[in-house]
Amino acid sequence: MTGTGRAGLRLTARGAIVMLFVITVVGLLPKLPGPAFVAGCLAAVLLVRPRDLLPLVVTPPLVFFLAALLVELLRSLGSGSMLPTFGLGMFTTLSSAAPWLFAGSALALGVAWVRGLPDNLRELRTGAVPEPAGAGGAARAGTRAGTGTGTAAGAGAGGTRATAPGRARRGRGQAFDPEPEGYFEPRVYGKAADE
Repeated sequence: MTGTGRAGLRLTARGAIVMLFVITVVGLLPKLPGPAFVAGCLAAVLLVRPRDLLPLVVTPPLVFFLAALLVELLRSLGSGSMLPTFGLGMFTTLSSAAPWLFAGSALALGVAWVRGLPDNLRELRTGAVPEPAGAGGAARAGTRAGTGTGTAAGAGAGGTRATAPGRARRGRGQAFDPEPEGYFEPRVYGKAADE
């Protein structure tokens, strides 16, 4: 189910990457790697969940390389001189499919950008959990102004610090708030859980 209530097939990033790998391998077997790879990239980016767009967009070149490696290794097993056959096959496959590789990666990036990749990048930079559609920006404003773990102005009653939605304390195992990223001084931030 998507956010609009209509049913549809949605894959995780891993599922979409596996699907792209299988489509690429099937396209490499009859020596038709380009169109199969582009079609696989388009299908993967259209079927993946919007929150999993970022991991999918960065993997098409690696997926193509691994598929070519597997297919050329299998082709070279039956030859008399395995290493030269494998090397020549990899060189030929990668050089002949370079324009298709670029086109498939660019197509995946373009479609992912339209489907919400900028939101994923924004969440990655801020470390915040996405807000519900009707929620105000007060929670996000606190994480932008501070270090992501709360600020002195955001301290609640009793002297406890407010934490970002994605970094809530988990049980009693964590004694102190984590240090803000980028700080390397030997300071302890927060209070012990027992205090």
